[in-house]
Amino acid sequence: MERQRAQWALPALAVVLVGTVAAVPATRGIDSHAQQAGARIAYVNSQFVLQQTPGYAMAESTYARELQSFQREVQRLRDQLDSNITAYQQRSIGLSQADRQAKEAEIRQMQQQLETRSNALRTRADERERELVSPLEERIKAVIEGLRAERNLSIVFDVAAPGNGIIAADRALDLTSQVVQRLRQTQQQ
Repeated sequence: MERQRAQWALPALAVVLVGTVAAVPATRGIDSHAQQAGARIAYVNSQFVLQQTPGYAMAESTYARELQSFQREVQRLRDQLDSNITAYQQRSIGLSQADRQAKEAEIRQMQQQLETRSNALRTRADERERELVSPLEERIKAVIEGLRAERNLSIVFDVAAPGNGIIAADRALDLTSQVVQRLRQTQQQ
């Protein structure tokens, strides 16, 4: 799902770990109060975790296959519209004013139907993506929360989140490999 989605601006199959994993505010890193209180922190790379999560490859494959089906349907409708426009342009000179207006109205109606169906399919693709990702997200959240609690961490940051503000971090604070390992262990059980 990393590849570009032809003419659709669908989000990549990504995990949004709200609550458990938070982005660092872009203005400042950890505030001095948290540092003085002895706040314990760690971080994960949610994109890497998601891609390594058992079941992700199957979810990605399923989504890509269904998205391709949606795109084929939209392309078929677009081709029909283009064909009608081309036919109209070739015959419009010989048509009466009333016939031209009727044909133009028909083309506008087809354009509206194309847009409506395209939006419906885009919405369905987004819903399907959430259906496929939600179980993975829940497992990832549970593992991260478990590690956070076990290690008595105050917060776990997501270095893959846009605008996270993290420029450099001690690799000893990286929980990514432990999260992936736990996810794999829970899958095998």
